[in-house]
Amino acid sequence: MGGGEGRVTKGSIKNMAVLTTEEIIEATSGKLLSGDLKSPEHFRGVSIDSRTISDGEIFFTLRGQRFDGHDFLKEALLKGDGAVVDIEPQEVSEGKVIIYVEDTLRALQDLAHFLRLKQDIPVIAITGSNGKTTTKEMLYAILSKRFKVIKNEGNLNNHIGLPLSLTRIAPDDEVAVLELGMNASGEIRRLCEIAVPTHGVITNIGSAHIGNLGSLESIRSAKLEILKGLAAIVLNADDSFLMQGYESIRTQGSFDARLITFSVNSNSDVRADDVVASDHGSSFKLKLRDGRSISITLNVHGLFNVYNALAASAVCLSLGMSLEEIKTALESYKAFPMRFEVVRQNSITLINDSYNANPSSMKEALKELVHMKGEGRAVAVLGDMLELGEFSGKAHSDIIKMAADMGINIFIAVGEMMSLAAQKSREEINQKLGSNSGFTIYAFNNADEAGQNISGIIKQRDVVLIKGSRAMGMERIIERIRE
Repeated sequence: MGGGEGRVTKGSIKNMAVLTTEEIIEATSGKLLSGDLKSPEHFRGVSIDSRTISDGEIFFTLRGQRFDGHDFLKEALLKGDGAVVDIEPQEVSEGKVIIYVEDTLRALQDLAHFLRLKQDIPVIAITGSNGKTTTKEMLYAILSKRFKVIKNEGNLNNHIGLPLSLTRIAPDDEVAVLELGMNASGEIRRLCEIAVPTHGVITNIGSAHIGNLGSLESIRSAKLEILKGLAAIVLNADDSFLMQGYESIRTQGSFDARLITFSVNSNSDVRADDVVASDHGSSFKLKLRDGRSISITLNVHGLFNVYNALAASAVCLSLGMSLEEIKTALESYKAFPMRFEVVRQNSITLINDSYNANPSSMKEALKELVHMKGEGRAVAVLGDMLELGEFSGKAHSDIIKMAADMGINIFIAVGEMMSLAAQKSREEINQKLGSNSGFTIYAFNNADEAGQNISGIIKQRDVVLIKGSRAMGMERIIERIRE
């Protein structure tokens, strides 16, 4: 395979701006090994996967832990028109452009930066522990009412995916919306160096990736790296921990971004009042500090999605969009698969939130589960939360105890860590609530085992939440229920 690495799932990004060989060399500080510098030939795409490259694209020979793109150079050149390498090939296909650089990953990032700077447009960068993708998609939906917008698709949000996405910037694009992912300190700073955002959004600060960063303070500092060079920053005013970190940096005078706040419970620039949850979603009144307001009904569930809608609205208002445009776009927005996607299966309500999980998103999902249970039972099917390091044991135990305290009826633990936590917490929960509390725990080794047994556990009118880290494959449980 000549494919990507990490969270990058698309090896080829099409419809980039037209680039000449000379421009690629300029952007990457490369050296031409093969091909004609002055040739009228040009490239219309970038690929990192020899399996998906097509005519008109240039192949970047990236390296991963288990592959080296140079091993697939010959295959890529049979399909594509050129390559960027950091090892000089022994053989070169006639008529193909070969550009040598010191580091192919750095060259890809430099090319993305070059293309971004060619466009004098607003670039919105979104980070946070939870809600990044939904906020991005809501923002894209609203902005598309007026502008030609480019966004990074799916999970193309890291040191490889983001530059791949930026290679799609075309001369007629008017706004770029970019989700920024991170696992360690310094990653947000590097992504911002590549993308040069004008507007930033931090949705919240939670414990995702705490195993890598070591503390909530470190996570906050890593997220706040987004501040450098921004014209405006959009922050969740209800997240006091985030706001304290922001104020600490602001007092140092190291940036001059305009602050725009959103909230449900605090005084802010953009606020949701009169939030009402229903079987179909949530409604609220969007209120601005200047007194303007408009009523909005979302077709997605959860208070967290109200926050996501507020963050997206705040950015759009700063770019001159009207309340009516925001309302129209948000009310037509549909939930993405596996992100608190509510599915009715006969008389059972399934909440498919299986895309990913961390302690803070688990907590919010459990709150919504309790709210939605109605006359039936609340059933939480929760898988392991990964990347928590030394905090893993306590985090899993806390979730189970929280579920018991909230009034969850059935807790189904999936995976080694969640099952171990369930075993250790069972006695403590029984002592606290009593053995007749109605809180019942089941434990399974993996999603497949849980899927094989769940039909014997759930009943009619149950509301069932399925959630866990992406690698747990929790969606397979949904598939078994729906068979």
